Amino acid sequence: MRRILLAFSILSMFAVASLAASQPKAIIDTTAGKFNCTLFPDKAPIGVANFIGLSNGTKDWTDPRTGKKMHGVPLYDGVIFHRVIPNFMIQGGDPSGSGSGDVGFQFKNETSPDLTFDRPGRLAYANAGPDTNSSQFFITEVPYPSLNGNYTIFGQCDDSSVALVKEVARMGRDSNDRPYRPVKINHITIENAGSK
Repeated sequence: MRRILLAFSILSMFAVASLAASQPKAIIDTTAGKFNCTLFPDKAPIGVANFIGLSNGTKDWTDPRTGKKMHGVPLYDGVIFHRVIPNFMIQGGDPSGSGSGDVGFQFKNETSPDLTFDRPGRLAYANAGPDTNSSQFFITEVPYPSLNGNYTIFGQCDDSSVALVKEVARMGRDSNDRPYRPVKINHITIENAGSK
């Protein structure tokens, strides 16, 4: 019986490790360092597909600066973190850099009672109200339960990424929380995207 339990325990550990390894991961390379985040396609399939498509250029979008439809162009390359708030989060994903750029589409919220802002490092979509998700996202520095149920959490960033969020959130900023010297996204690489 003990051998069966031991064998079952070992198989369970391999299954969990295999599942974790197959989750898509986003490596957000910035001028301040890299954020490493595991994506949750099982909890936010629309949000994860949107993020992957915008990261690798397979999803069309409209450039808010020119009104031109962009095809085959990664949205996030060169985009800044335009809003930074210590003890809360950093926000980016607007090609205009203003936080009010319209990239030509919106999608519904995907919330789950078992996926909450109960820990730092949550990767979630910013929105202007229910079902207005688009390209803007934020990464939390601390747990923030007042956000629960109102924002699509589509990933979790690791501890070193949270440390980087803390650094970026404390950069000099104006009264609108816009950094004086914004961190720029160089490129977002998606790993294991075909697994889910």
